[in-house]
Amino acid sequence: MTDHDELSDAALLQAHVDGDATAFGVLFTRHRDRLWAVALRTMGNPEDAADGLQDGLVAAFRRAGSFRGEAQVTTWLHRVVVNACLDRIRAAKVRAADALPDDLDDLGGRGSLVSADTWHDPADLAVADERRRLVLEALATLPEEQRAALVLVDMEGYSVAEAAVILDCAEGTVKSRCSRGRSRLAGLLGGLRDGAHDPAPPGNPDPPSAVPSTEAPRGPPGP
Repeated sequence: MTDHDELSDAALLQAHVDGDATAFGVLFTRHRDRLWAVALRTMGNPEDAADGLQDGLVAAFRRAGSFRGEAQVTTWLHRVVVNACLDRIRAAKVRAADALPDDLDDLGGRGSLVSADTWHDPADLAVADERRRLVLEALATLPEEQRAALVLVDMEGYSVAEAAVILDCAEGTVKSRCSRGRSRLAGLLGGLRDGAHDPAPPGNPDPPSAVPSTEAPRGPPGP
């Protein structure tokens, strides 16, 4: 019997193509948290993120045989999920974010430039929740291409080169989209950057990202 945990991502994907009924589920479980974070931040709310992620997983499941190894399997999975989310945004014209769940801090530090704060008292946590809501609402106003670039580079910590592979565009295009998106967010979220909504304590400055922090909840749908 194959020990799936010992297989590489590429080997799991090939096993799925070869007819292994459990390999794709193992592959998804291995990367579900970060795929969910990208879907949530791209779509703006958990309900649409779940639909976008599900669309992406179905596409990846069906198109696994087309993977040729030009990039890492994780990069390919992110590309499929991001494209599925963008397709939903374009089709449904999704622009508004719903209220965020209560467990946004569970993924602190997982695949992100930002980790959860533990020093806050309940009042500070309420302010942080409001801050996250404002960030996602502001992101939802951006054109989908700018939003996707900012999510990958500023919020998920991908390099410009990695984001270009995921988005299937030139690195200069990613830089341009990020620059335009940051300029627009600067106007929308100026109060956050100035500390009006979430003052940072001494020794705990804002993270090195153009976009104020917002953590993604655990609990994406299964494959």
